Amino acid sequence: MTATAPAAEATVRKSPPGAARGPRRRTGRIRRIGLPYLLLLPALLLELLVHLVPMVIGIVMSFKELTQFYIRDWGTAPWAGFDNYSVSVDFDAPVGKALLHSFLVTVAFTVLSVGLCWLIGTAAAVFMQDTFRGRGLLRALFLVPYALPVYAAVITWVFMFQHDNGLVNHVLHDQLGLTDKPSFWLIGDNSFVALLTVSVWKGWPFAFLIVMAGLQNIPRELYEAAALDGSGMVQQLRRITLPSLRPVNQVLVLVLFLWTFNDFNTPYVLFGKSAPEAADLISVHIYQASFVTWNFGTGSAMSVLLLLFLLVVTGVYLALTSRGRRTAQ
Repeated sequence: MTATAPAAEATVRKSPPGAARGPRRRTGRIRRIGLPYLLLLPALLLELLVHLVPMVIGIVMSFKELTQFYIRDWGTAPWAGFDNYSVSVDFDAPVGKALLHSFLVTVAFTVLSVGLCWLIGTAAAVFMQDTFRGRGLLRALFLVPYALPVYAAVITWVFMFQHDNGLVNHVLHDQLGLTDKPSFWLIGDNSFVALLTVSVWKGWPFAFLIVMAGLQNIPRELYEAAALDGSGMVQQLRRITLPSLRPVNQVLVLVLFLWTFNDFNTPYVLFGKSAPEAADLISVHIYQASFVTWNFGTGSAMSVLLLLFLLVVTGVYLALTSRGRRTAQ
């Protein structure tokens, strides 16, 4: 008995002082790691409720023969299978032909709008890099279209595009004499030009803001060295500015593409429920197919097809840009 007691005491003394606190430290580390995810949990749940749940319901509705007769209890609508999708992609039938026309109009509108927004925003951001009097005020004025609420801005353009007393016709016809007679901007072929004008006016300040932030990360020493080597402004733009802005532009173009292709507020406020054929964007077309003709099954199928198209384009774009980035590195 007396021999084992000193041995036990020696064993206790040899044990590290923090051995008893090991499980507590491990538990505290787990709590610290899990705390950020716990704080993000309410936002994730709200995202599921706001986005994912309606998306799943819309996909289910696309497989149903859902018309105005089943609005009260849409769960009792009969299953249609892929009939709604077949009708939507049958480009020889009136429904499919109208959807194809709307898709082509949306593609042309998106390409022009994104291109012009990026071009004007980049030019303005590069111009604003030089120091001059009133630069801060001019920056604030450039951001006014982006800061205004969509409805207030577009309704203002509606009044400006009026045929008889609108500001656009007053300037183009009465003041400058560029047209033979006042033009109709909200109907006919000119509606596409009006929609494009409003979209570019509303979207280019966002491109200006993002590009201007990206330009702050380019060292000024590069421009000074290029100027000493005899490079002009165009060469500096080609060899320094644009290559340095490539990561920013990749994200900017993708965001502008998704925003513009899905834009519903601008054409709806500008033209109302029935957009002209020349400005029949796919977002308004799906709205008409769902809430005007009361064929929610076909409208849901069109929405799912639009979602698949955007997912494919986004995936291909990200794959190409990531491959180009790895090649450049």
